[in-house]
Amino acid sequence: MTISEIYNLAIEMGIKSDLRGEDRVRKNLARLKEKYEKLDTDERADFDMERLKNPYSDTRIHFDTGKDVKKILAGIDIEVGELLLADKIGNIDLVFSHHPLGIALANLDDVMHLQEEVFESYGVPINVAVGLSKIKIEEVSRGVNPINHYQEIDAAKILNISLINIHTPGDNLMASFLKKEIEGEKPDYVEDILKIIKEIPEYKEATKRGFGPRLFNGDPENRCGKIAFTELAGGTEGTPKIYEKLAIAGVGTVIAMHQSEEHKKEAEAANINVVIAGHISSDSLGTNLFLDELEKQGIEIISCGGLIRVKRF
Repeated sequence: MTISEIYNLAIEMGIKSDLRGEDRVRKNLARLKEKYEKLDTDERADFDMERLKNPYSDTRIHFDTGKDVKKILAGIDIEVGELLLADKIGNIDLVFSHHPLGIALANLDDVMHLQEEVFESYGVPINVAVGLSKIKIEEVSRGVNPINHYQEIDAAKILNISLINIHTPGDNLMASFLKKEIEGEKPDYVEDILKIIKEIPEYKEATKRGFGPRLFNGDPENRCGKIAFTELAGGTEGTPKIYEKLAIAGVGTVIAMHQSEEHKKEAEAANINVVIAGHISSDSLGTNLFLDELEKQGIEIISCGGLIRVKRF
């Protein structure tokens, strides 16, 4: 496969597994294209054309040597050390990062709008979701601004190793998988959710490593109520002010990757149970679901950078 084929496959799989629904994602892309066509020449010059086909600003090809991909070094986090490792191993055609790099990291805030429509799907009015998310999105934009975004990309170019990162498409695959697994079991109590998650191989291994699923707010004996999968995709952690609105919408339990203390306090005030599946383990699950598709094409995968590699074929 070429790197472009891998990239396009990730986008398509991400769209098909998006919790907003494929139709909504494609409508958003069509609307953006209409807006682009109305821009004047100067505005078009600064427009990121990738946005017209890729709805996930945190997913990009960063360097392409043009080689066909037969062997990948894949990790959750890729830094210069992992690129040097790829060079040391030799014959690595592509280094694959889950977490964003370069322009994908610089534009991380843009993908957070995904969360607004997911909140709406659970009963939060879209105007409320957008209004509450705005402050957090601006905060993330300021937070990623001073980062040295291109350090790893410069290293990849010097070493002549192709580099890509696939973020939200992987998170979408994970979120869709967890939603299907948990809803399929119809859990009544919070402890039931924890048991379901802990049986998934990536989370089972994470438990052995000391960072398995856990309850951040609520009690294992609490009833689940309506379960919302609102903190699994969308760039990074959203607004902590959403819990009150989710409670009003009838949500009793939120499934999340991770949670700050501010978010925990707001969830506690809203009487919402929060089940933390786990960050790196969740990222591993989504990445594995994608990498499996590449292995089916005969591509060899070497894991690094915290990836808990589990095959499902």
